[in-house]
Amino acid sequence: MFSVPRHDTIKCMNMFSATKCIRFGWTSFQKRPWFLAGMTALMLILSWVIGALIGGMFGSGKGLGFLGFLANVALSTLLSMGFTAVMLHSHDALESVTIGELWHPKPFWKFLGAQFLVGLVVLVGLLLLIVPGVVAALAFMFVLYLVIDKELGPIKAMKESVRITRGNRLQLLLLALLVFVLNIVGLVALLVGLFVSIPVTTLAIVHAYRVLRQQKVSV
Repeated sequence: MFSVPRHDTIKCMNMFSATKCIRFGWTSFQKRPWFLAGMTALMLILSWVIGALIGGMFGSGKGLGFLGFLANVALSTLLSMGFTAVMLHSHDALESVTIGELWHPKPFWKFLGAQFLVGLVVLVGLLLLIVPGVVAALAFMFVLYLVIDKELGPIKAMKESVRITRGNRLQLLLLALLVFVLNIVGLVALLVGLFVSIPVTTLAIVHAYRVLRQQKVSV
């Protein structure tokens, strides 16, 4: 469980805006740029190492290939959980975040189940003329944050994400487009730009989550 946002963060929660979220992400990044860029680089390196090691250890045989797939899913899930936990804490108290928080395995099965269910629903929606998939992706945008932050189960996290995104999905669509564009720019900038764009955009999404959830709690 993570701390309640500080007073200066809550003051910013008046009106939800995609551009305000991006601005928050950039402002936060400037406070500890080397730490956030370093955490992002570490995440990308570990992701590559996991893929390379599993590919080398298990090869492409049918039985071993399946074991490799399971190992890849498990390790990638743990890495995603850790990075999510770090970004949540970075939003609330950036000064006190440490690299040790990358290890956050407790809600593993909830997180894995939530990933599977959201991915399945969005995939089915995309197959149904794309638009339903986009709507589902926006409605379930905060599911994984809710699993880590509040330790909700997959179904409860999906319901809560639908609740807190309701009425703000056009702004969330704009936020998603801004996130996509910024990360494409980061990718084009010799990959190094991703060390900036990923933490900035992730913090922007976390801020959107905090703002919208606080608004619903207030109501």
